[in-house]
Amino acid sequence: MEAERTKKLEMEMLTCTFCGFCKSVCPYFEDNQWEPAVARGKVILAYGLTRGDIEPDDSVVKRIYQCTTCKDCERRCPSNIKVIEIVKAARGDLIEAGHMLPAHSKIVENIEKTKNPYGETKKADFGVSPKEAEIGYFIGCTARYRTTEIAEHSISILKKLGIDFTLIDEVCCGSTLHRIGLPQKDIDEMMNANLEGIKKLGIKKLLFTCAGCLHMFKEEYTKHTSYDFEVEHMTQFLARQDLKLKPLKKRVTYHDPCHIGRHMKIYDEPRMLLKMIPEAEYVEMGDSKESSRCCGGGGGVRAADPAAAQRIASRRVKTASEIADLLITSCPFCVSTLKLGNELIKADIETMDITELIDDLLTV
Repeated sequence: MEAERTKKLEMEMLTCTFCGFCKSVCPYFEDNQWEPAVARGKVILAYGLTRGDIEPDDSVVKRIYQCTTCKDCERRCPSNIKVIEIVKAARGDLIEAGHMLPAHSKIVENIEKTKNPYGETKKADFGVSPKEAEIGYFIGCTARYRTTEIAEHSISILKKLGIDFTLIDEVCCGSTLHRIGLPQKDIDEMMNANLEGIKKLGIKKLLFTCAGCLHMFKEEYTKHTSYDFEVEHMTQFLARQDLKLKPLKKRVTYHDPCHIGRHMKIYDEPRMLLKMIPEAEYVEMGDSKESSRCCGGGGGVRAADPAAAQRIASRRVKTASEIADLLITSCPFCVSTLKLGNELIKADIETMDITELIDDLLTV
């Protein structure tokens, strides 16, 4: 194993003092209490792979993928180590050497065949055909094929507000492949297809309900290309609109998706929207905003270790259920994973995307 990617971060790894502060916030360590699951454990494993001191056997591969890439360890790290970059580099080196988890191999196969990680071949129809428009809505694979109600409610909101918008003839943004460590050349085709389709429609502002898709466009696409349109999360767009909302006599709390929270610092707008709702009582969870706990689904974990993802999500749902009637988030994958978590504990709380709630309350 050459470990060319990880070798570039050798000094970053040597900076780790193994203080263990990351143990207090790592969702995977909280779940299994195994040292290799936490950030400092992964730094040791990655360094061992780089130096050739350990072999990339099944146990090492498994541990390197026990990370949701939530970035909370980086927030807590006193040495400011770029843990996520180390994890992604190690994953890239493992894949380059022919080591990939079966669940991730299936995702790669699906994307190669169908341009989406779910392997869906039937085109989703939301009643809006691509056309020239200044505002576009990028649905993303999860809302397009799994949590379709989020796409439907988002489209409904835009129509109620009289927004002239278009959908995109989109393919997977590449976020999943990027997180599990596929090389950029495997993502370029999808990236270029999306950007070309957006360019043809004359879009000036592209809206997202998927936190992972937005992060991919804003933080990763821009490392390899450029585009001349603005990207924004739907909550950022809606927070500036004059929304007329019906009252809601419920306690509402909000879960920050890691990709738009810690990764992109989008904290205020979702809360602004929820606080616009007449008679609703907004309550904040103890761990929120920059210290928000992960839902457990990201980084390829939901596919490779669904039981762990479910347990991690159940703890977040339990926390929310102790203070609120509604658990709101702003990412289709978080919605899906949090609902999966509640299947384990059966807490008396409803989980939904913020677009679902706003659309239900929005008066025309």
